[in-house]
Amino acid sequence: MTNSTKSWNQIVPKPKKSLYRWGIYIVLAVIYVWAFAGVPVNGIKETAGQVTRSILSGLFSPDWDYVYLPDGEDLLRGLLDTLAISILGTLISTVLCIPLAFWSAVNMSKSRWTSGSGKIMLSVIRTFPEIVMAILFIKAVGPGSFAGVLALGLHSVGMLGKLFAEEVENMDSGQTEALLACGASKLQILWFAVIPQVLPGFLSYTLYRFEINLRSATILGVIGAGGIGTPLIFALSSRNWDRVGIILLGIIVMITLIDMISGAIRKKLV
Repeated sequence: MTNSTKSWNQIVPKPKKSLYRWGIYIVLAVIYVWAFAGVPVNGIKETAGQVTRSILSGLFSPDWDYVYLPDGEDLLRGLLDTLAISILGTLISTVLCIPLAFWSAVNMSKSRWTSGSGKIMLSVIRTFPEIVMAILFIKAVGPGSFAGVLALGLHSVGMLGKLFAEEVENMDSGQTEALLACGASKLQILWFAVIPQVLPGFLSYTLYRFEINLRSATILGVIGAGGIGTPLIFALSSRNWDRVGIILLGIIVMITLIDMISGAIRKKLV
């Protein structure tokens, strides 16, 4: 038995520890009961069970003919559209957030006011959810994939810029100081000391953000920003549960494969 365990047992005897633990459980139970007591139960419709059974039957008997339709929109086109929206949105955000990341990094600025203004800028950008931005861009450029790309690209700048800035701040300053002592220019220090250290982290964060954007792109289609969400909301509105089932299965397969590929790549980078 270690000294820390002995001291803990001396300070808090076992009966008191049991009372303390049970007290926590009771408090948590009271909080849960109080939270669920405010949930209205009269909002459940009479057709809730029928709709639930229809959705489950659609999942287990999907419309396989919708996977590919030669003359119209199908599942594969919708999934490819969603994948393209997430790729372009991630690419735009990556390019835009790199200068903002170096601007907000503390070790890249001579003054804390400079880095602080950059951090404020990134905080303001990531304040607005992608759905809000998608609605704004739909009003500006019209419904479709272009609005979804712009919404994902701008929204991701805030979070990616924050992660990139932390990566720049955590890098080893020894290499930059060594090159500076040798008389290297700022461009040479950036190219030979800074970029090699932060590039693996940048790529890893970009892949992680791409996974998030892929999920967000499926949601943006529900409000008219392109992607597989558009035929999904149409199928839900028309109660075409077989088509809803095949669309949900397609989304599950696509996101699972992308997560596996992205995770394998990130393990090699980090």
